Amino acid sequence: MSNVTTLIQRSKHRLLLKPLGEGGWLWFLRVALIAAMHLAAVYLLASVEYGPFAMTLALLTWALLNFMSLIVLRRPGISAALSLAVVAILITLSQFKYGITQLTLTFLDFLIIDRDTFSFLHSIFPQLKTLSFLLAVIAVPVIWLIWRADPFRIRRAVSAAGATACVALIAGLSVIYPEQPWEPFQGVNHISNLARSGVVSVSHLTSTGWIEADPPNMIGSAQASQIETECAPGAKRPNIVMVLDESSFDISAAPGIKVPENYRDFFKSADGRQRSFIAESAGGPTWYTEFNVLTGLSARSFGKLKFYVTRIAAGKISRGLPQALQRCGYRTFSLYPTYGDFLSARSFQTSAGIDKFIDMADMGVSEDMQPDRFYFDQALQLIARERKADQPMFVLVYLTANHFPWTTSYRPDLTPASWTAPGNTAEVDEYIRRQAMTAADYATFVARLKADYPDDPFLLVRFGDHQPAISQKLLEPKLPQAMLANRIMTHDLRYYKTYYAIDALNYKPDMSSALETLDAAYLPLAVQEAAGIPLDSTFAEQKKIMLRCKGLFYTCKEGAEAKRFNRLLIDAGFVKNL
Repeated sequence: MSNVTTLIQRSKHRLLLKPLGEGGWLWFLRVALIAAMHLAAVYLLASVEYGPFAMTLALLTWALLNFMSLIVLRRPGISAALSLAVVAILITLSQFKYGITQLTLTFLDFLIIDRDTFSFLHSIFPQLKTLSFLLAVIAVPVIWLIWRADPFRIRRAVSAAGATACVALIAGLSVIYPEQPWEPFQGVNHISNLARSGVVSVSHLTSTGWIEADPPNMIGSAQASQIETECAPGAKRPNIVMVLDESSFDISAAPGIKVPENYRDFFKSADGRQRSFIAESAGGPTWYTEFNVLTGLSARSFGKLKFYVTRIAAGKISRGLPQALQRCGYRTFSLYPTYGDFLSARSFQTSAGIDKFIDMADMGVSEDMQPDRFYFDQALQLIARERKADQPMFVLVYLTANHFPWTTSYRPDLTPASWTAPGNTAEVDEYIRRQAMTAADYATFVARLKADYPDDPFLLVRFGDHQPAISQKLLEPKLPQAMLANRIMTHDLRYYKTYYAIDALNYKPDMSSALETLDAAYLPLAVQEAAGIPLDSTFAEQKKIMLRCKGLFYTCKEGAEAKRFNRLLIDAGFVKNL
């Protein structure tokens, strides 16, 4: 018995040193304080984590935070306090982010922290600096008291071993049960999803880098290096207005949906044909399509990191539609409906060739969902203010009225006089009503252009950035949820098709590249040809891919064409540091 007691005492002294004595109520009070912080952490995690797997992963993450603090500080009390603070802050940030972007916090949020991140937070939460200061004033003395009261010391070797074990278990569980792309959109499991996203991100970056591309080759470099193509001097080119039509597609594609008479006419081009546009998100991020139509590249080339494509690509891609238009004398503008720091939109678009980026604040509004007529009026004012006879304009206009949710009536005062509900569910009828508002506002916009500029040529390009979220329960209403998820995960085109349409005023566009079905990454090419812009060598090469792949890009040959094309651009220096 005495040998066992001696062994326990030696173990105690190897792990813990208690300079204030072995017993007494003070010692137990300090132990209780440390235990209370761990119990508080368990309670906090249990409030946001659902299911035994998520809870296990969250507890391992909690243990890892403690062990990492112990390696530096050796004190379990202060380590528990700091870890509890970190977990609470991470959950708060994740819930805050979810409320804005419908996506919980991920590892890449910390990997791609930049000036725009803080600027965006400050723009939507101006009290952030004051609140952070007050929290620091409160936290510093509390941390100091815990530091002074903590009598225990943990050996660094023990802490390092614990941290290693936690990392191994987190990585192993994340590999066995990988995070699914839809999970961060659920608004729960904030810590476990963050931990798994770290494993996914590190694995992706170490295996492929930021963007998928073929290995370097000298042939590709030689082909892509000759980009310059002269624009014919003195040629009168059309002003181009590109309209991103939020969440819009022909809902009559869903069975049993009733639509108004002439509903489908809105989706037709000037030649009377209706064309399909293949987006890269299903009821989700607009910025995938924004990336597509400005760079002519695929967001899917960024793999699991594609959600951050605009932040990743900012300042790193010098080829796309705005640059091609600038080469032919165009001045380029973007009317962006929210704060420009959102996902580094301003940095991305200006580096992609947008001369003047005008965000919500620049337009003088404090809410990012305005009627479509507001944005069309902004475009008319911009054209009147910036129009020059010898320099055509390119204007990217975002619409927002058709953004979710459709469970409430948005601006019923703007409903067209001819509108009558077709008789679907209230949600579907609200969706169609908002499309009718868009069609009426667009017709007014075109009429204003005709009246104000009777002799000026205009090329008008509209496209749906993605389907609305409600389409997923309408296209195949009897499909089990698991099969629906598989359809979306495997990029079944039924859930990614919207529309694109090309109209013109005082101008006859070249529609040769306006294929019946067109991937989003090809729209810059179709716009250039419709406007009579000679294609540079990169777009000429991409046109060959478009023709042999019949309008598909990333899905053609299981990504092989996109990877080869990305390598051409990297070798030629148009894609850098990715």
